[in-house]
Amino acid sequence: MQWDLILHGAKVFDGKGGPGETVDIAIRDGRIAARGDHLPRDSAKAVQDARGQWLIPGLLDIHTHEDLEAELDPGLPEMVRHGTTSAVMGNCSLGLAFGAQRREGQDPIVDCFARVENIPKDVLSKAADKATWSTPREYLAHLDTLPLSVNLATFLPHSMLRIEVMGLEASITRDPTQTEIDRMCAILGEAMDAGYLGLSTDGLPLHFLANQPNVKKRIPTQYAPFEEYRQLTDVVRHRDGVWQMTPAPDNGKLTLKLMGLTSGRLYGKPLKVTALAALESVNNRMQLWQAMTMVNVLNSAVFNGHLRMQSLAAPFRIYSEGFVSPLAEANPQMRRLIETELEDIEARRKILDDPGFVEEFCAMWEVGKTGWDAQAIRRKLRLERQFLSRDLNDMMIFRAPVPTWIGQSMAFVRNRYLLWLSGGAVPTNDQEEGRAFEAMGRDATHEAAFFLGLLRHFDRDLHWYYVTANKNPETIKRLLLHPKLLPGFNDSGAHVVNMAYFDCNLRALRIAANDSEALFGHMVKRLTREPAEFFSLDAGRIDIGSRADITLLDPQALKTYDGEANVQFLHREIFGCSQLVNRSDGVVSGVYVRGERVWDGSGFTPAHGNSRLGGALLGGNKVAGSKASL
Repeated sequence: MQWDLILHGAKVFDGKGGPGETVDIAIRDGRIAARGDHLPRDSAKAVQDARGQWLIPGLLDIHTHEDLEAELDPGLPEMVRHGTTSAVMGNCSLGLAFGAQRREGQDPIVDCFARVENIPKDVLSKAADKATWSTPREYLAHLDTLPLSVNLATFLPHSMLRIEVMGLEASITRDPTQTEIDRMCAILGEAMDAGYLGLSTDGLPLHFLANQPNVKKRIPTQYAPFEEYRQLTDVVRHRDGVWQMTPAPDNGKLTLKLMGLTSGRLYGKPLKVTALAALESVNNRMQLWQAMTMVNVLNSAVFNGHLRMQSLAAPFRIYSEGFVSPLAEANPQMRRLIETELEDIEARRKILDDPGFVEEFCAMWEVGKTGWDAQAIRRKLRLERQFLSRDLNDMMIFRAPVPTWIGQSMAFVRNRYLLWLSGGAVPTNDQEEGRAFEAMGRDATHEAAFFLGLLRHFDRDLHWYYVTANKNPETIKRLLLHPKLLPGFNDSGAHVVNMAYFDCNLRALRIAANDSEALFGHMVKRLTREPAEFFSLDAGRIDIGSRADITLLDPQALKTYDGEANVQFLHREIFGCSQLVNRSDGVVSGVYVRGERVWDGSGFTPAHGNSRLGGALLGGNKVAGSKASL
């Protein structure tokens, strides 16, 4: 037989941005072998009828934290089911490039990931137990031993690099010596020569360590001086790699200097930078303007930069399991609760029982809500620096022991509490609501005190959300299509109870498909070939000889797909914890990795998670071993 498989009669959008073409695709030895009208079916071992479907290159997810899940569930099912066949990990300065790094009683994977990515410590410990390698090269070789159903490209994570060279304690207490910077640069260069994409760093003032005695310390990357960043990014620049970074919004001077490192005019050669994130904030309408100004200025002929900020194909909805919320880390009062261990309910109740804490929290809640001081003016003009929502009307209940609260706002529940206080009839048969109100007593009338009362009574059993950015669908569409941005700020694999954006590439395709087939073809390029070229990866193409990573879509199901309505909270047995996930079953009718079908539209095939189909996807379009070269 000439071919292993023919996909017959689908409309093919090959990632070049053009219109679809109804043709057959033939696959041999895991690569695209032929493309044309009515390829002879008797020349293939198998033929699949794909008429009426749209065929695109396997989708590329450019911002994930799947490093850990790859160790525990290498089929990466929550990515595959939504059509993703390649992913970038090692983001935000965190990853497994150096193994567990357990030295001198330290546990860096648990310490760094637990609060930054909101992943339970016991899950992190399971992944760290498997991380038996010690060098970046060994890690790439390890990835090729796993039965992956997704190809994984990785950055060298800066926090882990600093820990490797300086030790955890020194990395958060002092500047490196020049000898230590030289060693970091040498390790980075060797890693990039082996196939790492470049370097990832982080500057968000939300990211703290999780183990005592360092719970008030940020992760190591945030203690690096500018000169360390400059020398490391020079290594990336000279190897044509990519620097993934997040600005430091609490340090404007450092942010400007760091963003300027992209400039070819200032540094002799443009540095490819992908940064988080171009979002339209609810609380601060200037943030998007500032981000886009930075993009336009640094990419101009004056600075000759190569900066691509990332955008999100959805409202930025943050779920909070009680006090567990990534953006709440920016609030000093909420951070006191987050610093406690997940299981230590009594420690949190002790804090919440402190009248001084309650008074302090209520005062914070009211800042800018009355009068005409500077804070009030900022709030009225939507120029606040607050991450946390302070409006019960915006805080929606997702899960709770009181069924009548689900889908309602906290303001709705507070009104019921006030009615209960007044002695009015509360129309419910749910005894749990009455117990909650009894536990809060009669002194929780203030909005903030009522919110704290709910946290005290229910702790993590109260799962609520609010939208902090991207409320306007037209803004989402505009940012997805902006040529100086990259779609894909998805954070897949992180924030297991806080975010569910595994399906965001599908959401972007839905927006385009409901506009026109021409725009759909362009969006396919934005999600496949374009990021593959930016990161210099062998992915995102339907060309003769290219890797046969393919996604089939049902166009009608795609157009009616509602990602916001398909978020579910499911127990992942292999993790031993629950996770927010998406369900788009029926939209993706087939996923092929290396020519093997791993998803059939309603379930996974036997090849999924059992065959070595994916593997290390190397930067610089390098080829990893005989398996990848096919």
